[in-house]
Amino acid sequence: MIHHVWGLFTHPDQEWQEIRGEKETISHMYFTHVLILAAIPVISAYFGTTEVGWSFGTGDAVKLTQSSAIQMTVLSYLAMLAGVAVMGAFIHWMARTYDSSPSLARCIVFAAYTATPLFIAGLSALYPSLWLGMLVGTAAICYTVYLLYVGIPTFMRIPKDEGFLFSSSVLAVGLVVLVAMIAASVILWGFGVGPVYTS
Repeated sequence: MIHHVWGLFTHPDQEWQEIRGEKETISHMYFTHVLILAAIPVISAYFGTTEVGWSFGTGDAVKLTQSSAIQMTVLSYLAMLAGVAVMGAFIHWMARTYDSSPSLARCIVFAAYTATPLFIAGLSALYPSLWLGMLVGTAAICYTVYLLYVGIPTFMRIPKDEGFLFSSSVLAVGLVVLVAMIAASVILWGFGVGPVYTS
């Protein structure tokens, strides 16, 4: 797992070819990659929101209660795990349009490795800051999009022009999934599952 993560940052073209050549199962992918990397933003956010907090001006830092932070991080963790599966399923469904027939497992593997920069960027949550989060988050999103556009033609073995259209479709669905997660968060907040701050 780790060598693929490093390779996606140093030589993504070659790494996508290596990943494509492996026989990976969904369960193995989740246990050795997704469950571990998705824990990075969750653990970082829990520590950052309960121990460090947000500072506004010269006042005391604003922190979440431990029970509230646990509740929110567990829901975020489950959403990330589901998000990888949903994106993999969509890639599998879309592949038929481009005369490619990868297995569902391969598509979920692709989605998981493509999301790697987003997982690693979660380390920035150790120090809750709007500007730091925006800076690191923007960089992670840009590199994730880059991995998507570079990876689809290689991983699916389709021409680059088709790969561009395929990647654009995947990106659009990814944005829809993100908006759906935000909407679900707002609904849950309405039912009382939201942040609770320490007094």
